[in-house]
Amino acid sequence: MLQNDIKSTLGQLTNLLNQLDNAKYTRSNAQLGIASIGEHTRHIIEMFNCLLINYSAGIVNYDARERNKLIENAVDEAVIEIESIKNNLDKPNKSLVLIQADKSVIQTNYERELLYNLEHCIHHQALIKVSLFDATDLILSSHFGVAPSTIAYRKKVNLEYN
Repeated sequence: MLQNDIKSTLGQLTNLLNQLDNAKYTRSNAQLGIASIGEHTRHIIEMFNCLLINYSAGIVNYDARERNKLIENAVDEAVIEIESIKNNLDKPNKSLVLIQADKSVIQTNYERELLYNLEHCIHHQALIKVSLFDATDLILSSHFGVAPSTIAYRKKVNLEYN
């Protein structure tokens, strides 16, 4: 279920990216604190990649992630990376150690870190969505940047939203 939610959420991001050219993808945006959609997308991708790359070793340090400018500047590269993430999510749950920059060590597990990355991804997608408020030429899922629990709640109480 969790992996399916992640694949769906990343699929929504891919759908957006497929509508952007590199100029729109890399344009600084005031609503994003002068960051670009590319910078937010790179950040999402690198957080997932950090978890997946370090899964075998069992030690994850998100602060030590790669900061790949190619992902940030080329829509096609970001889409390739997202597809790779979606294809590599299905791993058995296992214990992991999470290390922060200050060397704090926290016991965690793969599924907990997947959930963290999903919530983190949705948060950044919500920011991206705000930055595209006036972009009438783009088609976004009504679920883009919305947590699965919020979607379920809105369905339960019959709230319609865009």
